[in-house]
Amino acid sequence: MSKRRVVITGLGAITPVGVDAASSWQAMLDGISGIGAITVFDTEGFPCTIAGEVPGFDPAACVPEKDARKMDRFMQLGISAGVHALRDSGLEVTDENAERIGAHIGSGIGGIATIENTTLLYQEKGHRRVSPFYIPMTITNMIAGNLSIMQNLKGPNLSMVTACSTGTHAIGDAARMVEYGDADVMVAGGAEAPISPTSLAGFGTARALSRRNDDPATASRPWDSGRDGFVMGEGAGVVVLEEFEHARRRGARIYAELSGFGMSGDAHHITSPSPGGEGASRCMDAALRNAGLNPEDIDYINAHGTSTPLGDIAETLALKRSFGDHARKLAISSNKSMIGHLLGAAGGVEAVMTALSIYHQVIPPTINLHDPDPECDLDYVPNVARDARIEAALSNSFGFGGTNGTVILRRV
Repeated sequence: MSKRRVVITGLGAITPVGVDAASSWQAMLDGISGIGAITVFDTEGFPCTIAGEVPGFDPAACVPEKDARKMDRFMQLGISAGVHALRDSGLEVTDENAERIGAHIGSGIGGIATIENTTLLYQEKGHRRVSPFYIPMTITNMIAGNLSIMQNLKGPNLSMVTACSTGTHAIGDAARMVEYGDADVMVAGGAEAPISPTSLAGFGTARALSRRNDDPATASRPWDSGRDGFVMGEGAGVVVLEEFEHARRRGARIYAELSGFGMSGDAHHITSPSPGGEGASRCMDAALRNAGLNPEDIDYINAHGTSTPLGDIAETLALKRSFGDHARKLAISSNKSMIGHLLGAAGGVEAVMTALSIYHQVIPPTINLHDPDPECDLDYVPNVARDARIEAALSNSFGFGGTNGTVILRRV
């Protein structure tokens, strides 16, 4: 059978700069940083003491209080973003269409804070004090599971874990389910709440995190010569993917079409990118083939852009490898410069922002880019948002284990 067209009709984002997609989008256009000192636990003695926390998040706006108490924060964030996306889509779930609507929302780390706290409680007071909700509070698939129960979504119900590529992979995989008729609508993306002592310690001892603690707003600085690591962030990004004719018949607002999805494996190292960005380049090439596009058709790249010394160079080399001379005509920016790295949620949030870039024809900037690394010599839209003609845009996510994901969105 031929592929069906897939469009994005609903957006949900909860980030360190906003509790919904609209406020997050405006803050990014304004170049506002959401990075600050960690407040959720005592960071004394840690080499990194900063992160992107979501301020003012209240799960009660989308999740009943009695249910929220049985969920880790990553779940509350993901379900809330899913509810936002469904509301934004204007889609009514009924008994007649419920079996054709599904959820595919993942997380890179899952309920790490609840795992930590429960382990400490067990050690102090024994097994009888462990909550009977401990397992469903922490396992990754319970974002999609709970959302499907709350919203009566009876179609495909699943999640995936591919580290920092999770959100992108979930969206691309869900789009294929719509393309090939497994569902007419999929609610897809990623969520993460990784700001916990062992998470901070693990990334910190790996020397992956920025130590710019005295000036957190400038700590995440992709492609800048002064970058010294990424900054963790929390949040969620979810989109409603819908078969084009299904969306058109109900008069839905269409933000963009998801026309391409690519994946690859570096087969190189558990944390470092493959030399010359070879794996990332193959991933982008696969997405272009899937979309039926040439490199010259892409106008904008929403980059992985983590602010790590190796990663930013590797992505730059990958872009040159895939796009050739056209790489220097691309506008490229990193949302992570403002919100940090949301790990498994990053691709979800960045897909939301890429869709909004196409819909509004404007590109959020890469902030804190004042002294570009000589090896990072492309157009990274430094510090100020830019109006631009965007017919097609590409969003990248790369994760530990050498897993890569790319989605391509087009203007409709």
